[in-house]
Amino acid sequence: MPDTDPAPRPPKDRTLVARVQTGALVIIAFAVVLFLLVQAQFILISLAVSVILFSLTSDAIALVGRVRFGPVKIPNWLATSLALLLLATVLLSVAAVIVSQVNTVLLTALSYSEQAPAAVAAIFSWLGQDAEEAVLSSIRAVEISGYLRTLAAQAGALMQATVLVILFVGFLFAERVWFPVKLLNLIGDPDRARRVEEIVGSIMRRVNRYLLVKTLVSAITGLLVWGVALAFGLDLAAPLGMLTFILNFIPSIGSIVSTLLIVLVAFVQTVDVATALSLLAFVGAIQFICGNVLDPMLMGRALQLSSFGIIISLAFWGAVWGIPGMFLSVPIMVALMIVSAEIDPLRPIAVLLSRQGLAVPMRRQRAEPVPPTRLERRG
Repeated sequence: MPDTDPAPRPPKDRTLVARVQTGALVIIAFAVVLFLLVQAQFILISLAVSVILFSLTSDAIALVGRVRFGPVKIPNWLATSLALLLLATVLLSVAAVIVSQVNTVLLTALSYSEQAPAAVAAIFSWLGQDAEEAVLSSIRAVEISGYLRTLAAQAGALMQATVLVILFVGFLFAERVWFPVKLLNLIGDPDRARRVEEIVGSIMRRVNRYLLVKTLVSAITGLLVWGVALAFGLDLAAPLGMLTFILNFIPSIGSIVSTLLIVLVAFVQTVDVATALSLLAFVGAIQFICGNVLDPMLMGRALQLSSFGIIISLAFWGAVWGIPGMFLSVPIMVALMIVSAEIDPLRPIAVLLSRQGLAVPMRRQRAEPVPPTRLERRG
């Protein structure tokens, strides 16, 4: 019998096969990237923090470089060296303070290790004696010493990460002069290189604005909480103020977690419901005013991120990188939204991540203004 060629596939079948193959490749690539993110998280987290600090310090160096003392101008190398020295001093000092506060918390937690389970179980006394005893037995079954050892180990790793971040920032400063040349040689097209440089600059400006405002608001919140805890006579007033400052960088849930921890510490120490509720009212008012009045007033329209997108980013990066991923979730989301707005196939992602669905590329922002929303038109 003569050989017969198989019937050619219809165009629709070929398109479906191509889409299935593309989808499979995307899933495989996502799985590989996720695996690398988890396995190399220590290096990648240190690198991400280094890039953010480099961005913040570069703006400060540029500002110092414009300062003149008569005809004398501060040389760029001197401003860079001073900035790196100051950054290293601040980072090492902050890491040392955090480690010392962690040690204080560990010692205090050990002293309250017997009192804490009974105090927490007493909260459920209104459910009956059986419920209180069940909660008490469940809490005592938890190995608190294991969690304390984990906390101490993470505090020790903080110093290693700090040294690595300082080294990364130093090498980024050393390579900063050649970034535009490398970018031009890498892309080849001067217009496209200029566009990429504008995108990177936009990401740096918005992330810097977010971090500066968040640092100021978190510092004010931490100081106020420290004052309130000191007024109530809590043993861990300073660690609680620092904990509030740190957790406020975690969007949405950081302030809630810090408030609940403060109330729990107050109740364990005093075993007085009225004192714990009073502290809850004071700390809740501080968090509400700083988070819902002061923060939006200073932040303005700098980010314009979707609240639901922030929660998704927080959950994803928290699952991948743990607590450091929660701190980095918003800067990563800002970068993703800006980059997606510049790439036409990825613009739907930018629209979903933006608050009002107005993710306009920078090339269109320069050409035409963003149309006002219906709420703005009504105003």
